[in-house]
Amino acid sequence: MKSNLKFLALMAYGRFRAWRREPVRFRGAFASYEAALRDVRSGMPAGYDHDAVTDVSREFMQQIALWDYPMVYWLQHLQPTVLIDAGGHVGVKYRAFRPYLDLQRTDWIVYDLPAQIRAGRAQKEPHDHTLSFVDRLEDAPAAEVLLASGLLPYLQEPFADLVRRLQAPPRHILLNKVVTRDGPTVVTLENFGVAEVPYQIRNVKEVPDALATLGYEIVDSWVIDQLAHRIQTHPELGRCTYRGYVARRLD
Repeated sequence: MKSNLKFLALMAYGRFRAWRREPVRFRGAFASYEAALRDVRSGMPAGYDHDAVTDVSREFMQQIALWDYPMVYWLQHLQPTVLIDAGGHVGVKYRAFRPYLDLQRTDWIVYDLPAQIRAGRAQKEPHDHTLSFVDRLEDAPAAEVLLASGLLPYLQEPFADLVRRLQAPPRHILLNKVVTRDGPTVVTLENFGVAEVPYQIRNVKEVPDALATLGYEIVDSWVIDQLAHRIQTHPELGRCTYRGYVARRLD
């Protein structure tokens, strides 16, 4: 009885915070990306494509984290000569991984939204000579590896559609920080302080099914326990699970 009352109290408090539109990190639970965008607080920029967003957590993302090591391991193993970093921000993983990889041998091409690409080009330094940026994914050359680290929660289009926009299917796809849950996909709003951004918590089968549809098999996967969290306004939806995948094309 006490546990049920506690749960109901937490749920009621979450709804109260949602009604007040409190600036918690994750607010709301919506059925679609578009519905989440419509609920952004008045006066707050909506979405990721804003100059002010480019500096949010940039220094942290340019440092290697514990959950990055599976990606580094696979990149050391694959040693691609061309890599497309979809959702690569301003080249943060290029700089985070550089001490651990021989990036002199890899053309590292970042694709992201216009605000991030502008900032990435402006921040490029002379020793970033194998780092480049594209505004359109279709303009990127054929690559052996597609890397998407932290992209999928923010990706508005279906992941399979993004892959189909590439000039050629990459041999390997590396995904990290894919946010999942056991129930239906839910979109919440992440508070960046300078903007609110739709954030997708996908059904656990969605990404594996998309990879299979594209003709890939998953050869490695992992769970990132340190990042698990609840939506503060909807705690009854449970804790989400962050996952990583390495997939190889079947041909």
